[in-house]
Amino acid sequence: MGLHPFDIPLCIKLNEEDMLHSECIKCNTCDGFPCLLHAKADADINCIRKIMDQENITLLINAKAEKLLTNEEGNQITGVETMVNGELITFSAETVIVSCGAINSAALFLKSANEKHPNGLANKSDQVGRNFMKHQNAAMLAISFEKNPVHFQKTFAINDYYFGDEDFKFPMGGIQLMGKSNRYMLTDDAPIFTPAKVLSEMAEHSVDFWFMAEDLPLAENRVLWKDDQIHLLYTEHNAEALDQLLKKFSKVLTEMEDHIKFLPENINISKKIPLAGVAHQNGTLRFGNNPETSVLDPHCKTHEIDNLYVVDGSFFPSCGAVNPSLTIIANAIRVGEHLLDKILETRD
Repeated sequence: MGLHPFDIPLCIKLNEEDMLHSECIKCNTCDGFPCLLHAKADADINCIRKIMDQENITLLINAKAEKLLTNEEGNQITGVETMVNGELITFSAETVIVSCGAINSAALFLKSANEKHPNGLANKSDQVGRNFMKHQNAAMLAISFEKNPVHFQKTFAINDYYFGDEDFKFPMGGIQLMGKSNRYMLTDDAPIFTPAKVLSEMAEHSVDFWFMAEDLPLAENRVLWKDDQIHLLYTEHNAEALDQLLKKFSKVLTEMEDHIKFLPENINISKKIPLAGVAHQNGTLRFGNNPETSVLDPHCKTHEIDNLYVVDGSFFPSCGAVNPSLTIIANAIRVGEHLLDKILETRD
């Protein structure tokens, strides 16, 4: 059909040449579920657990950073007030790195307002918490006439419509397979009292796709700290791009009759992911060269506070229609190397 599907990069510990010794066994609950075999190469498995035995590493559980304290001049973090098992403890360090996720990092900055930072830490630009982005996402169950016996489904993606096509000249986004659905996963979105047999038949005949369109940075889409709780203000936009992508691919599926015969395109079941689905959250502490329009500098240090860095998705000034995880990882490594260089310069 002239499309260019490609192997989707997955952070799994898979050895297909020697499956007997592979940590990943390609089970049917990979996408969206914790891995009982610890075969997902996430920060916990690949980073934290590998350094836990080092003397200069301490991992606290049941702990929550409540407030960042500054010196009288407001240009240094002197302490991190942390609730640990119900007890308020203040930690201090030469360098403080915040990595709470875009929503909670912004909330921590706003909660930490003081005399020198009345609108929240490092918020002279009034950009802290603004430009929240989460992607325009949707899931689709394409129902085929034949059963889909696949066990490990999340294997390829398609970006042919990322920059638009002859019918829609603007970026639409990307398409990828999801993990295989089952009747239990369909229950919450099904009409009440839908027979389990119907849901089972749907799941057995479905090919499951994920759609992702760009979310654009808007100042009014923001995180607020008010009445001792987080408020997330968000108005959906760029929805037409996602609608066009769903419409385009539904038509593509109906044209695949020589390979898989799907039900008519208007039978495909799609669901847009609501605001609660913020797994790709980013943008609330954007970085840049201009302190008047950004919170962080190019090394992800706050413009106004000398020893405060942020290395989660908050730094994004915009986000393309792909999972931001690899960019977050790459940037964290980049900032880490910068901090190491600074330490070595000081020692010299």
